[in-house]
Amino acid sequence: MDSLLHLTLENLLSPTVLFFVLGVFAALTRSSLTIPEAIAKALSIYLVMAIGFKGGYQVSKAGIDLGLFLSLLAGMLLSFAVPFLAFAMLKVTTRLPTVDAASIAAHYGSISIVTFLAGTEVLKLLGHEAEGYMVAVAAVMEVPAILSGLWIAARAVTDKSSIGGMDNSLMREVLLNGSIVLLTGAFLIGVVTGEKGMATVSAFIVDPFKGVLCLFLLDMGLVAGRGLRTSWKYLKPGLLIFGIYMPVLGAGLGLFCGWALGLSLGGTVLFMILGASASYIAVPAAMRMALPDSQPAIPLALSLGITFPFNLTIGIPLYVTVASRVL
Repeated sequence: MDSLLHLTLENLLSPTVLFFVLGVFAALTRSSLTIPEAIAKALSIYLVMAIGFKGGYQVSKAGIDLGLFLSLLAGMLLSFAVPFLAFAMLKVTTRLPTVDAASIAAHYGSISIVTFLAGTEVLKLLGHEAEGYMVAVAAVMEVPAILSGLWIAARAVTDKSSIGGMDNSLMREVLLNGSIVLLTGAFLIGVVTGEKGMATVSAFIVDPFKGVLCLFLLDMGLVAGRGLRTSWKYLKPGLLIFGIYMPVLGAGLGLFCGWALGLSLGGTVLFMILGASASYIAVPAAMRMALPDSQPAIPLALSLGITFPFNLTIGIPLYVTVASRVL
């Protein structure tokens, strides 16, 4: 317990978390502080490119093995399974319409790449290197969650007209989502170019990374604070509690995956983070197209306003502590 409290306090006092808190404070107090949308987009492009390239570089050093393919399979299965658990919990603990519960469930089966980035930085500070291919695992965990969310809605919703279905435009939106294309592409470039490629771009993607992450989390704090301010009315007690216990349940499934695959402590923690996080970029866009009768404000307020801050401040230290005790 002492180690958990120490790690949590250390994480709470890290620059990345404090900049996020600053952004939330500025938004809730209606400060004039803003980050232009174009700059925020550039920051996210940089971070996704950097983490993808570094993951590919690590794979190029270690080599492609069976562990990579088994981890990809486990990630896809985890992403497909979590929405069913989330949907069951929502139906038991809330009175949400089925279409909204299915939409939220899909969000929680997918991942938050920013939480993944924050987790890699915490692990790096603690001296725990994760398998480089965990970046690829993150990339394949978007689509299965959307598919299972739509399957749940199709089976549970009486009025089928409220379900748009997985048509060509939705498939394109899901499979060619910008962040996934960039993450996968940068990962492959890192694999192909290896040591020589890293030597060429290290001054750009290694040294500035932490500072850019702080600036990006400041913007994320502003976004989360505005979301809480405008969508607080949707977060009933049952949903508020769901936004905290669901990531813990997802992390437990991620812990099992990491343990079963024989991953390192760092790799297992990242699997837990992937299982615990919720999407607020790719899945919302897909759900708006596929489930037009759902209320997009609810899953966004939950994932960005409750689950993301929980994981960033308390969840990641908790997952590190639990994994270190189990492994």
